[in-house]
Amino acid sequence: QVQLVESGGGLVQVGGSLRLSCAASGRTLAVMAWFRQAPGKEREFIARIVGSGGSTNYADCVKGRFTISRDNAQKEVYLQMNSLQPEDTAVYYCATRSLFDSTYKFWGQGTQDTDSS
Repeated sequence: QVQLVESGGGLVQVGGSLRLSCAASGRTLAVMAWFRQAPGKEREFIARIVGSGGSTNYADCVKGRFTISRDNAQKEVYLQMNSLQPEDTAVYYCATRSLFDSTYKFWGQGTQDTDSS
């Protein structure tokens, strides 16, 4: 079993930065990702990091502004968010899966990011 706990959300001014953390307990799986869900919208993929080597992928809407990283020793994954915009306001979720799974089996409870002018 894997448990994920996100932290670091909050209220940020437009143009500001925020760093989200996700702490994993139990097994460590190869793929860790961040998703978000804004009010009235479907959950969307934001970023993914694979393995200890750290291959990454990003959604176009955050490319160049957000950075995903992981600390395997600490079983943590991070999302550094810069140049935040009102449309980035959402609940951010951490998720993980093995390389062999097509869907993310384990999810955190989410952390709220609110970007206000």
